[in-house]
Order: sequence, then structure tokens, then C-alpha cells
Amino acid sequence: MRKILESLVNIIYPQVCGICGKMSNTAICNKCYKKMKEEYCFGIDNYRNDKNKNFIEHYYFFKYRELIRDQIIALKFREKAYIYKTIGSFLKKMQKSFENLEIYDIIIVVPVSNKRKKERGYNQSELIAKEISKIIKVPIAKNILYKIKNTVPQSSLNKEQREQNAKGVYMIKNQQKIINKKILLIDDIYTTGSTINECAKVIVQQGISKEQIGVLTIAKD
Repeated sequence: MRKILESLVNIIYPQVCGICGKMSNTAICNKCYKKMKEEYCFGIDNYRNDKNKNFIEHYYFFKYRELIRDQIIALKFREKAYIYKTIGSFLKKMQKSFENLEIYDIIIVVPVSNKRKKERGYNQSELIAKEISKIIKVPIAKNILYKIKNTVPQSSLNKEQREQNAKGVYMIKNQQKIINKKILLIDDIYTTGSTINECAKVIVQQGISKEQIGVLTIAKD
């Protein structure tokens, strides 16, 4: 029934490439797929011996520049929510390069404040996380990590200001859901790592070791 409904929706509202706007059943045309593939560079940074990090590894798909940078900005600041489908469709074709993400038990998405979510209408990291969840077959755990304070956007701050801006703004609820779980934290961009590190910190404070926490972002600045 669901597939029939999706087919009807696609007939009434034909799917297009989120990058160039041309018709595409997969939300990304061949030309834009090739452009994005040129930028694709799945990488892993290890922080096992870094005492300042509250997670063990950082995975990323792109460097934050050119085409993917434009798409993330459009998704995050220009109300173009449909771009998450384009990114998800591309990543599905790259699945073999990040199969090691399947080792995690649950995904936790870096939250935005209720005020920011109402203004934007969505959490861009959550939209992308849903696509990744389908690809690696790891469920998203909801109602665990919360942002409890409104803050100045990190993009407007320098490194030191970002660290201060992220402190004390996240909290954990339903702690029992993360006990003995290997956790993958997902966000859109990794710049200084202040936000994601603070999120990992409040998880570690619940008795979870940093060795049980990995971080995934779409891009690394």
C-alpha cells in the first residue's frame, strides 16, 4: 500500500534532483551525482588517545566545500528540506565504503532547540540521519538527547566562543535506553567539534565510556 501511495505522489509531484532541479526518480540526476562523487571522501579520525574528546572516532563523507557546502547551507538556512533526499540518495550508492558504521546499536541525533526547530520547521541533522539509518540499518533512538537552552548559531563564532556557547546546553533523559549500547552521534558539520563533543560529554556522564561513542557528520570543515 505504501509503495502504491508513493507512486501516486511521484506522478502528481514528480521527483526532481535537489541540486539542479531536473527530473530524477532518485532525487539526484546522473550529472550531479558525478559532481558529488568527485567530492566524496569518506574518512575516519581516531581520538582514542585524545583526552579532550568524549568520543573515539569521527566519520565524515565530505570536506565542507564547493557543492556539498552549498547543499548543506541550503538545507540548513534556506528552507530547502528536500535536499536531504538528494544527499541520502547519493549516500545509498556509496554504502559499501562505510559498512563499518553497522557496528553501532543506536543513532542519536544532535538536537536543535525547540525554538530553532519551530522557526526552521525541521532538524536538518535528523532528516539526514533518517536516510543513514535506513542505509546502515541502525535505528534512531529518540527522546534521549535534548538541547535545553537557545544559543547563538555556532557558525557566527570563533573556536573559543564555540566551546563556551556549547557548554551546559544539552541533557540526557531516559538513560536506560543507552546502557550497554554502542552509540553513533550524527550532526551535519564538524568544524571545531565543540557541539558534538559536548553532546558526547553528557552521554559519558551517564556512565557510557567514550569507546562506545562514535561521531558521524556529513562534512568536515
